[in-house]
Amino acid sequence: MNPIRISYFSDVLCVWAYIAQIRLDELKTTFQDKIAIDYHFVPVFGNAHEKLEKNWRDKGGLKGYSDHVQNVAKKFEHITVHPDIWMGAIPSSSMSCHLFLHAIQLLEIKHLVELPDKVFEKATWAFREAFFTKLANVSDRTVQFAIAEELGLPVSAIQKQIDSGEAYAQLAKDFDLVKDLTVSVSPTLIFNEGRQRLNGNVGYRVIEANIRELLHNPPGEQSWC
Repeated sequence: MNPIRISYFSDVLCVWAYIAQIRLDELKTTFQDKIAIDYHFVPVFGNAHEKLEKNWRDKGGLKGYSDHVQNVAKKFEHITVHPDIWMGAIPSSSMSCHLFLHAIQLLEIKHLVELPDKVFEKATWAFREAFFTKLANVSDRTVQFAIAEELGLPVSAIQKQIDSGEAYAQLAKDFDLVKDLTVSVSPTLIFNEGRQRLNGNVGYRVIEANIRELLHNPPGEQSWC
C-alpha cells in the first residue's frame, strides 16, 4: 500500500507551527513508512511588519503581539520563547527564510553534495528555534548563512540554488498550491488529495485519527464513518 501523503503548510515565523513540530515528529515515529509528508510554505508573515502593525494596532501593537505569543507559549512545556519575541530585530519577511530553506531542500533532493540525514527538516527547525529562542533575524541572509554553517551545510552550494532561480521556482510552486488549495493558516495539514484538512492548533490525537481513518478506509473504498 502506498503511504498516506500529507501536505504540510507552515510559516517559519508562526508560533503555532513552532508548537506543532513535536506532533509531526510523533507522527513520523508512529506511522513511519505509512505516511509521507510533503513540506510547503505559506507566507503568513510575508510582510511581517505591516501585518502586525495593522492587525495589532488597537491591541497594544508589537508589544501586544509579543505578550500574546508568550502567553500562548506558556501553555506548552516543550517549547521556549524569548521574553522579547517580536520586540528585537524583527524579521522583515518569512519569504526570505522559505527561499533559503528551499535551496537547502534542493541540495537534498538532487544529491549534489554529501549532507546530513533529513537536512531540510533539521534546517527548518533550526530557523524556527533561532528566531523564537534567540531573536535571530532569520530573514537576513547573513544570519541564514550563519545557521547553515552551524549545521555544517555548504553555503556556496545553497547560494547557487538561489542564484540559478531554482529555489525561487520551488517557492512559486508553494504559492500556486496555497492559491489552489486556499491555504491561509499556519500550520495546515491536507490529506486525501485535498478532501480533508486540519488548520491551526490541532491536537495530536485528532491528526492521528485522520491518518488511521485513511489507512483503514483507503480513498475509493466505502466508508461508513
